Amino acid sequence: MMRAIVKAAFAAIASTILAGLVGLPVLAQEAGDESFDGLELMAKSRADQVWVLPDADFAGYERFMILEPVVAFARDWERNMKRSATTRVRPADMERIQAGMAEIFLEVFTQELEKAGYAVVEEPGDDVLLLRPAIVDLWVTAPDVATAGRSRTYVTSAGSARLYIELYDSVTGDILARAVDLKRARERSQFQWSTSVSNRQEARDIVRRWAKMLVEASDEVRGREERAAQR
Repeated sequence: MMRAIVKAAFAAIASTILAGLVGLPVLAQEAGDESFDGLELMAKSRADQVWVLPDADFAGYERFMILEPVVAFARDWERNMKRSATTRVRPADMERIQAGMAEIFLEVFTQELEKAGYAVVEEPGDDVLLLRPAIVDLWVTAPDVATAGRSRTYVTSAGSARLYIELYDSVTGDILARAVDLKRARERSQFQWSTSVSNRQEARDIVRRWAKMLVEASDEVRGREERAAQR
């Protein structure tokens, strides 16, 4: 019940926020500037940009609760696909791709966090950090959709996506951090046949890189906490 309440509360504002995220550029701000909700832009970070609440203490968070991500295509993606001579993307195709991307995100993030020794839970708690992710600017170069006749599409890159993620205290609902990061699929020297299998694998690779960034940041916090305790 608590998880449902938390999920509903964040979902209520997701559509409004998402409307402003599609086509989101890396925001032009100077390190140290504050966001509208009091987060401070870090000078150096693993992601393209990271804002953190000044004096926020992440050391007490040992578990994670992940909300299902909202997924949105890049602004011109659907129009570009409609102009293609070989690809005709239908609304059902778009919904399937979005659902698949959300599924991959939850699966890979859970795997990477648990592999690193962090628990992923479904209920809020004093030591639970709530992740509210959105995957925006999703660009699938050659989606695997039904086409008239037999056709194959060859690409050098499967596409790209941008992660917009916010971190909250799961009990108080206070926002602690926000990150934005663009990732592109591997650029190959030769053309490769694009299929649903290859697209999903490339999506997993992108999401895994994001998950590892979170694990590395969490490990750093743990390391600082352990070193402080030993002094």
